[in-house]
Amino acid sequence: MQPKPQVIHLPVYQPGKPIEDVKRELGLEHVVKLASNENPFGCSPKAKEAVLRELEHLSLYPDGAAVALTQEAASRLGVLPEQLIFGCGSDEVIEMIAKAFFVPGDETVMATHTFSQYRHNAEVEGVVIVEAEMKDGTHDLDAMLAKVTDRTKVVWICNPNNPTGTIVSHEEVARFLGQVSPHVLVVLDEAYIEYVISPDYPNGLELIRQHKNLILLRTFSKIHGLAALRIGYGIGHPEVIGLVNQVRPPFNTTRTAQAAALAALKDDDFVRRCREANAEGLRYLSGEFDRMGLAHYPAHGNFILVEVGRPSGQVFEALVRKGYIVRAGASLGFPTSLRVTVGSREQNEGLIAALAEALAERRTVEA
Repeated sequence: MQPKPQVIHLPVYQPGKPIEDVKRELGLEHVVKLASNENPFGCSPKAKEAVLRELEHLSLYPDGAAVALTQEAASRLGVLPEQLIFGCGSDEVIEMIAKAFFVPGDETVMATHTFSQYRHNAEVEGVVIVEAEMKDGTHDLDAMLAKVTDRTKVVWICNPNNPTGTIVSHEEVARFLGQVSPHVLVVLDEAYIEYVISPDYPNGLELIRQHKNLILLRTFSKIHGLAALRIGYGIGHPEVIGLVNQVRPPFNTTRTAQAAALAALKDDDFVRRCREANAEGLRYLSGEFDRMGLAHYPAHGNFILVEVGRPSGQVFEALVRKGYIVRAGASLGFPTSLRVTVGSREQNEGLIAALAEALAERRTVEA
């Protein structure tokens, strides 16, 4: 059997190390995972109740078009239902965009250090990947624009960017959209939008009313705390969303995911509380990293990329032994950094204490 040539050596996505594995391997009873940008406060109680109600209907297929969820989301966003498409996480929406628009030999433009699934799906489709260097950990939209050619099909902008946590402003994105060819699809990935408090953050919904070639990506995996249920969505012009919908698998989102997402959308208080707690956590971690003399990018999501000044794998292992799982930066393109998810106050304080011990131990070994 012969697969696509480009699939043979394609790397498999490596998620954060599971809590269960660490407990089993190291015999630890208490392990805190701050590696996958999950919500430390769980999900809305209303979402849990919705899931429990759906347990009575597990023998039934879900609504393939997610009609009720689509209508509620459209109403809240001020868009038409036909401007929305739901997927098994926003990851699947990325995959559907790639399937719908790419043919082998096309080009796609992205930043050098950004969400890995843009590259992964482009490689599966046999697309030429064109990267633009970042500026201070942030998308350089002028550099990205300069990379666009007649062969460019899609440009990816992750905002806040994963793994750096930085953002580009509304003015920057609007200027980029005003200059890029309308034949180029621009994907603005807003997976962490609910966490952002900066007034400079782009109003993507305003921009899609002005630009037919723009798709926004959002997810229920982050602030809504529904990562296990895998549900996310895209927002765009009805014609563009219609094309993506052509490659959507039947029943691609489950009954439980749709029900939980619908309930989560209606719990504004839960989202507000999580946003406030996250902002406090970011201020605490940033302040502690500054106190420890560790450089970091300005963070706008629910994670922070911190420079630890030594191979990230060594510090990662030291933290794991202390019961804290973070993300080593080597696989993200930052070999001496760690990506740390913002946890609860107790988790954040515990991490800082563990990190201080790990770095002190390493200095002792080096001495």
